[in-house]
Amino acid sequence: MTTATFAALLLFAFSTSITPGPNNMMVFASGVNFGFRRTVPHMLGIAIGFMSLLIAVGFGLGAMLKTMPTLYLVLKICGALYLLYIAYKIATSRSLSAGEAGSHPMGFLAAAAFQWVNPKAWVMAVTAMATYGDPVPGRYWLSVLIIGLTFGAMTIPTVSTWAGFGTVLREWLSDPRRLKAFNLLMATLLVISLWPLLT
Repeated sequence: MTTATFAALLLFAFSTSITPGPNNMMVFASGVNFGFRRTVPHMLGIAIGFMSLLIAVGFGLGAMLKTMPTLYLVLKICGALYLLYIAYKIATSRSLSAGEAGSHPMGFLAAAAFQWVNPKAWVMAVTAMATYGDPVPGRYWLSVLIIGLTFGAMTIPTVSTWAGFGTVLREWLSDPRRLKAFNLLMATLLVISLWPLLT
């Protein structure tokens, strides 16, 4: 991979990772409702889960799904249903959680597994591999690993930014009416983020 290609990959990874989408909406809401520290496992799960998805797509999973459109459709539907469930949980949350037993943020494994049914993650993974994968057979596998590691590294600061924004708003949103309005807005944005990915 040339320096120019790698620079373009960094820009693509940053721009697609920082823009609003299901992951960023969820960590933003988690930052508000649970604080930054309790959102860290969720953020790490996103990074590792998406990196593993990218590498799997690069090693042939993406090509296999193109020959099995029904399986790809099932993945998209599962992802959409799970996002609707998360949106519901956010919308019905009515208090900030400082550590009570009955309320907890998404954990590492759930966040990592979610990447495999996240429609935006699939679009990003297939696009990244098709655009930046080195077509030379002897160098292709190395480029797959570079792309996966680049996105894994880029995801941490971008989702941390969204979680940080949410944490900053925690005090202002300690008012139940503001929190209710915020959670309804986040749930709505999460549902809206599905539309372009499913059409």
